[in-house]
Amino acid sequence: MAAQHLSDTELAAQPAAYWTGVAYQALIAFTRARQAEYGFTQPQFWLLRNLSRNDISPDGHGMTIAELRFAMRTYLRPEDELEAEAEVLVGRGWLTRDGQERLWITEVGEEARTDLGKHAPAIRDRIHQGIDDADYVTALKVLRQMIRNTDGSAS
Repeated sequence: MAAQHLSDTELAAQPAAYWTGVAYQALIAFTRARQAEYGFTQPQFWLLRNLSRNDISPDGHGMTIAELRFAMRTYLRPEDELEAEAEVLVGRGWLTRDGQERLWITEVGEEARTDLGKHAPAIRDRIHQGIDDADYVTALKVLRQMIRNTDGSAS
């Protein structure tokens, strides 16, 4: 389904579910490809973020893979293998594992998390190229209303 050269009326008739799915796949693929160029994966970054008291973790305590999988359940993809991704980070010295199989972020891992996060603005800028901030906000408001209209959660 190509949207090029369609009138506003024709665009309004296009199925939102199709285009949101296409957008999701394209944005995830683009983001993951850029992160790979920088030497890390999206799940690795999420592991660091979820274990850092300076980011998503409320207390900085270690977590098992099962606990991390639960914490990431809304954005983890089926192909994401957290155990394998965690082993890579353990090998780099960014995470450690205790006797209860909890993963903990190390000081070096915290520095890496901060450094990896510095790539996000460039990735975002590329994705948002040619899109006015007001248009972006409007698009998100429309999507959130569509979610509410279908009894979904658009918090």
